[in-house]
Amino acid sequence: MVMSYSENAPSVVVVGGGVAGLNAALYTARAGFETTVVNAGESILRRNGHLENVPGFPGGVNPRTFLDLLEEQVADAGAARVTGEVTILEELDGQFVAETDDEVYEGEYAIAATKSNPDYLDAFDLALDQQGSKTYVDVGDRGRTNVDGLYVAGRLAAEPHQTTIVAGHGAKVGLTVVEDSEVPYYHDWVAPEGYFTGRGREVPPGVEEIDEAERAARERDSMDRMREAFAERHPDEPTMHPSVAADDEGE
Repeated sequence: MVMSYSENAPSVVVVGGGVAGLNAALYTARAGFETTVVNAGESILRRNGHLENVPGFPGGVNPRTFLDLLEEQVADAGAARVTGEVTILEELDGQFVAETDDEVYEGEYAIAATKSNPDYLDAFDLALDQQGSKTYVDVGDRGRTNVDGLYVAGRLAAEPHQTTIVAGHGAKVGLTVVEDSEVPYYHDWVAPEGYFTGRGREVPPGVEEIDEAERAARERDSMDRMREAFAERHPDEPTMHPSVAADDEGE
C-alpha cells in the first residue's frame, strides 16, 4: 500500500541514493511521508560485476538492473529523487536543511545514507568512529543518533559492505523514522481480502486488504515489468574503480 501525502504529511530528506538510502526512502514514502532523496553521482553498486548474494535471484542479477528496478520502485512509492551533493546538513527552526551548491531541501526528519564521509554532518556533535581511511557515525542498531530526528543508515553507520545488509538496515531505519513520528502505523503489509475484516477487525494503519481481482492485476503487472526488465542484457558496463580508470586514461 502506498499512502498518499496529506497536507500535513511529515517530511524526510534522505542524503544518499544508494541501496540503503533508497530502501529507507521506500518505507518512509509508502508510509505517507513526503520523501526526498538527494544523491550525488551513482551508487557504488554499479561497479559490481554480477550480484550473486541477494535473496530471490538464484542465478544472481545484474547490479545495474537491480538498482534501476529499486529506483523505479522508490519513484512509484512517491519519493522524489534529485541530483546534488549535500555539502552541509543542519537543523534550523525545527527543520533539517540539506544544502547543495544550488538547492536547499528541508525535512522534519533526515537520514544520512552516504558511503563513508560524514563531513556534511559537521554541524552536529556526533560520535564518530575512525577505521583506517573510513569514518563512520556511531549509532544504535536502528540508526538513531544523539540528535532527535537525525538517523544514519547503511555503510555510514558501519554496516557491512553488502547489498542485502545495507538494504535491510536502510529499511529498518526508514521504519524507525515512521515509528518515532506521530503517524498511525502498524505494518507495511498488503493482505488478502478478509485477513483482518474477516475476523471482525479494522484494517490497521499501513496495511491494505485487496480482493482477488486486484491481487491478480498487481501480479500481472509485476510479471510484465519483470519480463521487460530482464528481456535483454543491461546496456551499461560496470563502472571501473576510479584509480584503475585514471591509470587507463594515463596510458
